[in-house]
Amino acid sequence: MIPVCEPYLDGKESQFVSECLRTGWVSSSGPFIEQFEQRWAAYCGRAHGVAVCNGTAALWCAVASLDLDPGDEVILPSFTIISCAQAVLACGGIPVLVDSDPDTWTMDVAAVAPKLSARTRAIMPVHIYGHPVNLDPILSLATERGLAVIEDAAEAHGAEYKTASSVGALVWRRCGGFGDMSCFSFYANKPVTTGEGGMVVTDDPVVAARLRSLRNLCFGDERRFLHESLGFNFRLTNLQAALGVAQIERIEEIVERKRAIGRAYAKRLRDVSGLQAQSEADWARSVFWMNGIVLSDDVDMDAALLARLLRQKGVDTRPFFIGMHEQPALRERGLFENDACPVATRLARRGLYLPSGAGLTMDEVSEVCDAVQEILS
Repeated sequence: MIPVCEPYLDGKESQFVSECLRTGWVSSSGPFIEQFEQRWAAYCGRAHGVAVCNGTAALWCAVASLDLDPGDEVILPSFTIISCAQAVLACGGIPVLVDSDPDTWTMDVAAVAPKLSARTRAIMPVHIYGHPVNLDPILSLATERGLAVIEDAAEAHGAEYKTASSVGALVWRRCGGFGDMSCFSFYANKPVTTGEGGMVVTDDPVVAARLRSLRNLCFGDERRFLHESLGFNFRLTNLQAALGVAQIERIEEIVERKRAIGRAYAKRLRDVSGLQAQSEADWARSVFWMNGIVLSDDVDMDAALLARLLRQKGVDTRPFFIGMHEQPALRERGLFENDACPVATRLARRGLYLPSGAGLTMDEVSEVCDAVQEILS
């Protein structure tokens, strides 16, 4: 069975983890945590990094740092993982949804402005499957309206966006370097992994200090067990950070392998009738975290059946996200009752992603593409 994704651990991961075991720094203190935070923040062009236990925790801390009032709104795409909406709800806010662009599958930026209200506090663009959101219109709107921007770059390690510079020229910048804060996941299937893990990066030292307090139960500065605010136990361990430091040392190699796999899929599947791949916009350099396909409406099967047929041929897959507007746990709370997101709905029914790990070989890519073509021919 060709797996969807396996961690690509081919560097100094064992050496660095062994150092943690040898020195006893195995908990949430230790030199690798600081190295991991500094190196990842620098890679993203940020001043500060705050490591946490997973990507969901990163989103929670980022939203919590906004100090929302009950009923404040955060605009985000329907087509994303539930962590995004859950973070807003956990902090007393209300998630407000927009649909997706049918080509890039990222949030429809033109749909954001009509959703603004007097209660809007922030916008949360989410880079989907390694492809950036068209950020400039969002950043411009946020500046105009005085809104925060929390960039969810969990799936976009090393992806780049062509943005307007301060002098008007277009320049490429890495995802994770936009808005007030950017959130990452380092789950086992991400290009850079710590097994579980996450981080918030920012340029604001005051925000960074607030994030560090929030991840560590808001312990008092002068007396540790005196708490003037409520925080979380979202700490990352030095063991996990050791993995992350080893991975960052190889980030350029990992990103290039991911892009090579993406290019190979695009070339092999370009002429296969009955499916659509994620389009790479001219302002985007995707990292192809996952290589997704969407079945055309005239194909007489849905993604679930295609997944079963591919599994019979030794190819593992995963389904796409189900939009927030269709999540029972959110609908039961009275959310999104009148929301229609037809693009997100279609993606959920007719989309899946193919094996995409950085260690995937070109022979395996060919085997996957052969299987897809045989089923759809």
